[in-house]
Amino acid sequence: MQHTFRLVIDCPDQIGLVASVSQFLADQQATIVEANHHTDQQTGRFFMRHEIGTHRLALDHRQFIKAFTPLAQEYNMQWKLTDSSRKQRLALLGSLDSHCLVDLLHRWHSEELYCDIPCIISNHPQLKQFADWYKVPFHWVDFKGQSKSQAFAQIATLLDEYKIDLTVLARFMQIFPDTLCDQYKGKIINIHHSFLPSFAGARPYQQAYNRGVKLIGATCHYVTSDLDEGPIIEQAVKRISHSDDAQDMVRKGKDCEVTALAHGVRYHLEDRVIIHRNKTVVFA
Repeated sequence: MQHTFRLVIDCPDQIGLVASVSQFLADQQATIVEANHHTDQQTGRFFMRHEIGTHRLALDHRQFIKAFTPLAQEYNMQWKLTDSSRKQRLALLGSLDSHCLVDLLHRWHSEELYCDIPCIISNHPQLKQFADWYKVPFHWVDFKGQSKSQAFAQIATLLDEYKIDLTVLARFMQIFPDTLCDQYKGKIINIHHSFLPSFAGARPYQQAYNRGVKLIGATCHYVTSDLDEGPIIEQAVKRISHSDDAQDMVRKGKDCEVTALAHGVRYHLEDRVIIHRNKTVVFA
């Protein structure tokens, strides 16, 4: 894996912006490995992601931030510079349905996902078998023997103790409280088993069957206090027919779920997602 810095910018669209950034990078002997730009015509915002090779770069990470700050201030940028060599720490949360969680574990184990997974958390002890196989510490949080507030306080403590960067709800069938949604804003990803905004909430496949839809899907999105309404990162769909019942949809929909979640998590880990209001810009 080539060592790079990732420069991600969100700012008002302005003449000369790209030229100024490009000149700064050229002055530092930076090699641009990948460049992505987008302007939101409705809001007048400009979005940029540059992957920068470091083999000839004149600055280290700290020096780059210091040197770039005056330019960022001049253009009123919201920006970040990340080091591709740093592995983010990812917590997996799951319930009884294990397909999304196991798929992410396999992709991590095969180094398709560049991250660390220091813990798995579940409200069902049955998932421990998968954690044991992949040699990941497992924590069962009892949602029946204590109040939900106590259970989520336990989860928050674990996320803090493990210094988690990203929490992934891999079919974790508990609704996060508003306080945690706000505390970890932009750092919790969920997979919902429908093509949002259609069929939000519980039993979406049954809802889809009752409506006689011909496409089902899954939606990977950031978690907010508004249930199933957070910024969408990725979606996947599959065609069905009148001969499919609700259980067929569940079976076929699992393919959409694992695909959308895996892509969404990878985009986040690679700093390809910029949240803008309740939408996202995804440089996939």
